[in-house]
Amino acid sequence: MAPKILIVDDSPVIRKAIRSSIEWTTDWQVCGEAEDGKDAIQKFKDLSPNIVILDLQMPVMNGLDAGREIARIAPNAILVMFTMHCSEELVSLAHAVGIREVVSKSESSPDHLISAMRVALASETFGAIA
Repeated sequence: MAPKILIVDDSPVIRKAIRSSIEWTTDWQVCGEAEDGKDAIQKFKDLSPNIVILDLQMPVMNGLDAGREIARIAPNAILVMFTMHCSEELVSLAHAVGIREVVSKSESSPDHLISAMRVALASETFGAIA
């Protein structure tokens, strides 16, 4: 069974780019999209995705707070942050709340994001899926 992905970003353009990249290069299923952290938590509960891609800066609730709440609800959820604001401090904060990988939007592409998701999946049941 292919992993299900929830894309969380306040930019529709970024969400579309991530979705397109996933759909073109993997057999993974994008099960939903959210535009802020609060919406992400509700969609996580409704859709039960295996992976959640989180932006950091979003209205209503940021990605760190959403990641913390999702990790509380489902400690085994795979959380990956895709953000413009990448730093060592952010990576430490992200790991502390349960986010496994942090990928810089400014230094990478959706393909790098997919590679990071593969790394995060490698230790899970879905690890053999390409």
